[in-house]
Amino acid sequence: MVDNILLGLQVVLQPSNILSCFLGGLLGTLIGVLPGLGPVGAIAILLPTTFHLTPVQAIIMVSGIYYGAQYGGSITSILLNIPGEASSIVTCKDGYQMARRGRAGPALGISAFGSFIGGTVGIIFLMVLAFPLVKLGLTFGPPEYFSLMIVGIVLLTSLSSKSVIKSLVVGAFGIFLSTIGIDPMSGNPRFTFKIYTLMDGIGIVPVAMGLFGIAEILTNIETGIKQEIYEPRGLGASIYPTLRDWIDSKWAIVRGTFIGFFLGVLPGGGAILASFASYVVEKKFSRRPEMFGKGAIEGVAGPETANNAGAQGSFIPLLAFGIPCNVVMALLLSIFIIHGITPGPLLLKDHPNVFWGLVMSMYLGNIMLLVLNVPLIGIWIKFLKIPYPLFFPFIILFCLVGVYSLNNNIAELVIMILFGVLGYLMRKFEYDPAVLVLAMVLGPMMETAFRRSLIMYQEHFYIFFKRPISLGLLILAAFLLIYPIFRRRRHFLLEDAEEA
Repeated sequence: MVDNILLGLQVVLQPSNILSCFLGGLLGTLIGVLPGLGPVGAIAILLPTTFHLTPVQAIIMVSGIYYGAQYGGSITSILLNIPGEASSIVTCKDGYQMARRGRAGPALGISAFGSFIGGTVGIIFLMVLAFPLVKLGLTFGPPEYFSLMIVGIVLLTSLSSKSVIKSLVVGAFGIFLSTIGIDPMSGNPRFTFKIYTLMDGIGIVPVAMGLFGIAEILTNIETGIKQEIYEPRGLGASIYPTLRDWIDSKWAIVRGTFIGFFLGVLPGGGAILASFASYVVEKKFSRRPEMFGKGAIEGVAGPETANNAGAQGSFIPLLAFGIPCNVVMALLLSIFIIHGITPGPLLLKDHPNVFWGLVMSMYLGNIMLLVLNVPLIGIWIKFLKIPYPLFFPFIILFCLVGVYSLNNNIAELVIMILFGVLGYLMRKFEYDPAVLVLAMVLGPMMETAFRRSLIMYQEHFYIFFKRPISLGLLILAAFLLIYPIFRRRRHFLLEDAEEA
């Protein structure tokens, strides 16, 4: 472990990697402060720039954007009652009330320190669990990998939308899109209609930039973003929480760390679910639940710790098994693949510099974010006063230039625009675009694992049910599909009984 830590430090302390870590954290904080875009849209827009970086630089920068957004979202939630990031929505309830009472400083302080503690402990868990999970992953064959990917998609679809049917439809469509191009086994073209651009398949970059960049702008233009900038009251002479604040928050931080990390590991979990779950738990355990929503510091410490621990936990399924548990990890997986690196059990063996460089960059990034988080508050508030319509043309221009710079192909611009319109329609009709991206990323891997399993075992489908791990995963997937149906049916029966 010590040798690996030293290897990671040797990688991350190179000037170019330090710069990537700093830029990722800074951009992530800015994205967290500005409502409307979010880390998914930002990473999708910045994907083309990562092609000109080394694999380590690209992965460090994109990871910094993800966990940096968790820091930034708390600033506007506390000072302006505007959640910059979805995982900081629940922070508005007590953080802004503390600011109105002249305690904005301690609220920001406990948020920053809690985020640092949650993120750091999450990284330690990641390091400790890496080797056991890799050993488990090495026991997996193609049938187990196929079943594991089925579980990932089913669990994400069951958690990402109110309608499981809609999510499954989107997931099936994403898997279909992933089959367009050259058959990896036979070399024959599939669904290309003799269009040259489709021979290599539909690229994840124009799709992601369309679904999360263009569609986000179209949605914001239609609905508009309210810019009611509240001038923060009483930032305070000190951002450091008092001893009383630490006593009130200590168990919230501990619980938030564990809740966030383990919910972050689950597909479809991540920072958003972790922050809400932590708030509910803290209100239940609190000796003064009536104070929640009126400025309870535990209502800030718990969720802010949980969302950062959840962000770190999200890396475990990707690095250990090669399975992304949310759409940000799906985009990060595409960066790995584009740079010729396959995350999974062999990542530690084949690319130890990438794994340990990423882990140590998270330590460095958390320290940077702790130091930079509060001194830059004044700058972030000035950014918030810029009218949002001024940002939209620059985002569209960046999307167009970024996609065209990949292959100098106008057809990919058309693909991006088409998926931008599709993403806008999906949002209006409550279809989750995140499931589409995840299915497109997992589709080729699922197909390869499925077909390899059949080739290895003379095309007998029972192999997926004969191997114990594969059978257990498929049973879990079936339960996750059937349970929401029974729950909904029980809800309707109860309603009918009440009416009767």
